[in-house]
Amino acid sequence: METARPTDAPGFSTSRFRAEREADWIAFDTLLGRLEARGAKALSSDELLQLPILYRATLSSLSIARATILDKALLDHLEGLAMRGYFLIYGVRETRLSRLRRFFLYDWPAAVRAVWKETLIIALIITLGALTSWSLVAHNPEWYYNFVPEEMAGGRDPRATAEFLRSTLGHGKAGGEDQGALHVFATFLFTHNSRVSIMSFALGFAFGVPTMMLEYYQGIGLGAMLAVFSAKGLGVDFGGWLFIHGTTELFAAALSGAAGLRIGSAVVFPGARSRLQAAAEAGRTAGKVMVGVILMLLAAGLLEGFGRQLITDTVMRYAIGSLMLAFWLAYFYIPRRENVA
Repeated sequence: METARPTDAPGFSTSRFRAEREADWIAFDTLLGRLEARGAKALSSDELLQLPILYRATLSSLSIARATILDKALLDHLEGLAMRGYFLIYGVRETRLSRLRRFFLYDWPAAVRAVWKETLIIALIITLGALTSWSLVAHNPEWYYNFVPEEMAGGRDPRATAEFLRSTLGHGKAGGEDQGALHVFATFLFTHNSRVSIMSFALGFAFGVPTMMLEYYQGIGLGAMLAVFSAKGLGVDFGGWLFIHGTTELFAAALSGAAGLRIGSAVVFPGARSRLQAAAEAGRTAGKVMVGVILMLLAAGLLEGFGRQLITDTVMRYAIGSLMLAFWLAYFYIPRRENVA
C-alpha cells in the first residue's frame, strides 16, 4: 500500500527573500544610525521623507518573515530594526533637562492632585492620632511614657521644668547638653518620619491598612509632646519650633500615605480591571508622588537642621512654616496648562 505524499507547497527561498529586500534594511539601518548619532540635522530633506517609507517596508518584511521564515537571527534583526525605527521616528525624544522640567512643572503636581482624596484622609488620620495622644496625656501625664520612648524624649517629659523645656526650644540660656538633646530629638524626628513615610508607601499594597495605622502612629508622638509643653504654658512656642519644618515634613508624610492608600484602594476596588492591572496603574501615579516626597523630606531636613536652629523667634518660625505651606499648596493645587511645543 502506497503512502500518500503531501502536496508540494510553493517553495520559499530565504536567500531570495533577503536578496530582494536587504537593500531597504541596510538603507534604513544607515539612516537610523545617523539619526541616533547627530539628530535630524544629519539627514537631508529627501532622506527624512524616505524614513517612514523604509520603516513601512521593514514592517512588511518582518510580517512576512514571521509567517514563513524559521531563521531566528533574521527575525531578531528585523524586530530590532523595526523597534529602533518606531522610537526614532514616532517616539518623543527629550533631553534630561527637559524631562526634569516636565516632571517638576507638570508630572509631580498632577500626580499629587490625582491623590487629593487620599491625602485628605491621611491628614485627618494623622490629626486624629495627635488629638488622641494629646487628650490622654493632658488628662493623665503617665500616658506620655507609653507614647514617647525615653531615649527620644531626652528629658522632655511631664517631670521637666518649664525653664528646661523652654531651653530645648532654643529660647533662654540653653547649655550644650540641652542643645545636644534638641539635636537628638530633631534627628530622631526626621529619620523617624522619613522611615514611616517610606514604609507607609511600601505597605500600601496590603489593602492600605498598614498605611493608615502607620500614619495614625505618626501623629501620636507629636500630640503627646504638645501636651507636655502646653501643660507648662509653652504650647505656642513648641508649635513654632515644630511649624518651621513641620508643614513640609508632615505634608510629605501625608502624601506618602496617600500614595500607599491609592495602591491599596486599587487592590480592594479594581473595578473592571484585574487587581494586578489596577495596582500597576495606581503605582505609576503613586511612584511620581513618592519621588517628590523624598525631595520634600530633604527640604524639611534643611529647614530642621539650619532654619530652626538659627531662627529662635517664635513669630518668625510660624511665618516661615506658613510660607512653606502656602508654597506647597500653590505648587501642587493651582492647575497649570502644559506647554506642548
